[in-house]
Amino acid sequence: DLADIDIIRVGDTYYYSASTMHYSPGAPVLRSYDLVHWEYAGHSVPKLDFGNKYDLNGGRGYVNGIWASFLNYRPSNKTFYWGGCIDFSKTYIYTATSVEGPWNRHTTINKCYYDAGLLVDDNDTMYVSYGNTQISVAQLSADGKSEVRSQQVFSTPSSVGTLEGSRMYKRNGNYYIFLTRPANGQYILKSTNGPFGPYEMRQVLLNMSGPVSGGGVPHQGGLVQTQNGAWYYMAFQDAYPGGRIPVLAPVTWTSDGWPTITTVNGGWGASYPYPNVPRPPRQVKSPGGTDTFTGSQLGPEWEWNHNPDTTKFSVGSGLRLQTATVTNDLYSARNTLTHRILGPSSTATIQLDYSQMRDGDRAGLAMLRDSSAWIGVRRDNGQTRLVATNNLTMNGSWQTTSTGTEVASTSISGGRIWLRVNADIRPGSGRQAKFSYSTDGVNFTSFGPAFTMGNAWQFFMGYRFGIFNYATQSLGGSVTVNRFDLTQP
Repeated sequence: DLADIDIIRVGDTYYYSASTMHYSPGAPVLRSYDLVHWEYAGHSVPKLDFGNKYDLNGGRGYVNGIWASFLNYRPSNKTFYWGGCIDFSKTYIYTATSVEGPWNRHTTINKCYYDAGLLVDDNDTMYVSYGNTQISVAQLSADGKSEVRSQQVFSTPSSVGTLEGSRMYKRNGNYYIFLTRPANGQYILKSTNGPFGPYEMRQVLLNMSGPVSGGGVPHQGGLVQTQNGAWYYMAFQDAYPGGRIPVLAPVTWTSDGWPTITTVNGGWGASYPYPNVPRPPRQVKSPGGTDTFTGSQLGPEWEWNHNPDTTKFSVGSGLRLQTATVTNDLYSARNTLTHRILGPSSTATIQLDYSQMRDGDRAGLAMLRDSSAWIGVRRDNGQTRLVATNNLTMNGSWQTTSTGTEVASTSISGGRIWLRVNADIRPGSGRQAKFSYSTDGVNFTSFGPAFTMGNAWQFFMGYRFGIFNYATQSLGGSVTVNRFDLTQP
């Protein structure tokens, strides 16, 4: 689930940025050497430092935060630039000399570059294309901290409707703005007369069949050129309940300078020849596998639901989660740690030490979205129970409409338990997640009814695995997750 892609190549390395809405840190950067195998490398936005709602403090930031944004590299100062408009208000630009970080706030521009793309021109001038339907180009100052000039360069014809999701490129002296018609089309503008146009428009794709059965039309995303001069288009395909997933296709250019997607039987191919790129210098880190939380910080594959209270968790000898919020609502509880689900199906297992829980505490493993369910441990009146809870729901304004219904319960003791969820996130309705538990880490027992996931798109982010611990009475309790395993199938 890595949507609103911006993709670039720096030397022999490819980088990929994505939207993360209310998850923190935001705007992950992925790295690849061949456009096919990717690993998490860092986050461009270390903290959603845009108001208290992103701390789950006096408000909530669900479906706000990091939307379609830009990532590019400026060779003159060997610096990566990320920029995005937050809450339709201001545009924040962060910079780093390495994608791993540290990333720092470079500037705040007091206008919204909505769905922005960044071009670093041959002469080092930086231009930003942005907007919805009315498309504009801004020129930034030499230090990239302010706007020098901005003007509208294109008005989308009513026959096309909405265009957004700008990406800006230069090829053979021509300037291009690559735009999406959500959620079923892709168009491109071309100027032969500089970055401010005038631009003419061509359709790149409309209602093209995608490579993942049951998913939507590939769209948005960006173009990238390999070391050998070949071009590729990395789009995303709506694939709920899992989210919006990347798909890659080769691109060729007509003699008069327009891009054409290489199709298979008229659609986006389910497979293409492996890109002709230099042999990768190493194997990238798999998105699955085991995490025992022994490092000095969380890996870049992890993101919190809103900003965490950093005083209430630690890693090094397992992931220790102290209760950070007193609430009866998981959606309002701080320090829920999330991990993307691998498709088409995958299984997450945690080993949970619950011996330090206090009365009123709730800890466990969730299938997290606007309709959620979890398996976990409840401690009440000195008694500890394993429970399954479903029917945690939000409405279309992302307010909680139900804090859940307990659907299975059994007494437990011993202080340690393994919790597991198997998630089938193939695109479509009726997909299920199944919960189970173990007292020895080997033999697992199914627990509670299967949970049927929603597959509406409006929450944008797909389902995630969520590890949580919150208090309903008072703070002070803690749990330790000694191990997380993500396996396929």
